[in-house]
Amino acid sequence: MKIAIATQRHACVSGHAGQSREWLIYDCMPGQPLPPAQRITLEKAQVLHHFDDSGPHPLDGVEIVVAGSAGDGFIRHMQKRGAAVLLTGETDPAAALAKILAGEALPDTRFDVTTTLCKLRDLFSRH
Repeated sequence: MKIAIATQRHACVSGHAGQSREWLIYDCMPGQPLPPAQRITLEKAQVLHHFDDSGPHPLDGVEIVVAGSAGDGFIRHMQKRGAAVLLTGETDPAAALAKILAGEALPDTRFDVTTTLCKLRDLFSRH
């Protein structure tokens, strides 16, 4: 199972998935040790708020996306691409991943004013 975590400088969980350029990708196999993260830095045109779905994307094949916040448009966009979105208040990517793999609930999200702005923007989104 491929899990992508939106990050800031590949160090902490990003508060805004749609604008995140830096991602950690884990390709997890049941019963196997956790593999090292693959670091991905998206080009500006690949940022999911701007990506036009006209071709392949570095996050293709991901089954779960983890972030601190995401608008409804982002969530719908990722669902169309076959990925579920999990939102969390956890700031440590490794801790969030460990909870997911253990089947534990992630901590609730923190308040983020940009989420409110995204919800307004999503009213007019093409996704």
